[in-house]
Amino acid sequence: MELKRQIEALCQKAQTAGRILAAVPTGTKNAWLLGAAERLEAVRETILAANRQDIAEAEEKGVATPMVRRLSLEGGKWEDMIDGLRQIARLPDPVGQISEMQVRPNGLRVGRMRIPLGVIGMIYESRPNVTVDAAALCVKAGNAVILRGGSEAFHSNQALGAELRAAAADAGLPEDAIGLLPTTDRKAIDHLLRMDRYVDLMIPRGGSALIQKVMRDSSIPVLAHDEGICHIFLDASADVEMAAEIVRDSKLRQMAVCNGLETLLCHRSAAPRVLPEVLKRLHEEGVEIRGCDETREVFSEAISACEADWSAEYLDKILAVKVVDDLDAAVAHVQRFGSEHTDVIVTNDYASSQEWVRRVNSSTVGVNCSTAFADGFRLGLGAEIGVSTSKLHAFGPMGLEGLTTRKFVLFGDGQLRE
Repeated sequence: MELKRQIEALCQKAQTAGRILAAVPTGTKNAWLLGAAERLEAVRETILAANRQDIAEAEEKGVATPMVRRLSLEGGKWEDMIDGLRQIARLPDPVGQISEMQVRPNGLRVGRMRIPLGVIGMIYESRPNVTVDAAALCVKAGNAVILRGGSEAFHSNQALGAELRAAAADAGLPEDAIGLLPTTDRKAIDHLLRMDRYVDLMIPRGGSALIQKVMRDSSIPVLAHDEGICHIFLDASADVEMAAEIVRDSKLRQMAVCNGLETLLCHRSAAPRVLPEVLKRLHEEGVEIRGCDETREVFSEAISACEADWSAEYLDKILAVKVVDDLDAAVAHVQRFGSEHTDVIVTNDYASSQEWVRRVNSSTVGVNCSTAFADGFRLGLGAEIGVSTSKLHAFGPMGLEGLTTRKFVLFGDGQLRE
């Protein structure tokens, strides 16, 4: 019961802070974002030391390699995290924006105003940069946030969270607008999922087991971020060089991410011309090719794929490859095995590109580009709190607007409903 009371107190404080934060001016929120960036940069080595401790402990415990990769804050991940704070500070504040204003026949003016959601609970695995990204987006959109990162990143998350809260105090924001569960006890998650009196939305971000648990056990509305089973389809007219570069970037740029390529589809008429070079380059960089029989005919280094490979999220140097009859078959495959995350066509045929965009209803659909662009930072959202694979409320990379809702506002001069 003590743990439950502790979590309830955290949620109560977040709700109180959220109500204050909803009325805070944009300049104050931006001051917090910029101040947080400065504080983090000043203690970079301290935080990276905590991060290295998490990585060492994860390796000792035998945590899966893809998850260990996600833990690191080194190199470009640190720069992206700090840049995300500054970019979000430059973005327009959605709170208070009024749109769709119309005048009714009786002269009443009706519009829609963006408002915060309230308190957002965020449960996620690995990636400690999510701690900063999620807090930044939630606070800029006027929401309090309660963060529960994975136990494997506990030291990193606590160090980052302490700086974010200190920056809030410096800027005149309530510290409790950024709350972190102070324990690795998994029972804390169970208690958090029942706090519907205080928390308005739960966002899980991680593996399928985590997503399913949250969706099953939460009494709070859930916005799901499911697996990233992303596809590229090489159409009949695909350019070999373009295809090779796009496939390589999608698969190898950063493998332990949800927008990484997992299944490559190829039009039957293009397979002998395109696949050998595309797969050769990947294989030379250590990618294991798991292919259908026709793939193995044109690329002998491939091993046999099984049915489970078509719905696998490897997050590693493994790629499933299948030759399909045509665009119709490619779309059918994506609809059957995909996770509605990100799917791309490589083609020189305009009609095929438009058909792909119209018929594939994933959260991000692309033509002649890397799947890696399914990312809030790259799409101009600042950072992202996740990629929603739910179609209700928000779909795709979620930035500031995805963390708000809209209320009706009425402006009259004495109108009555008679």
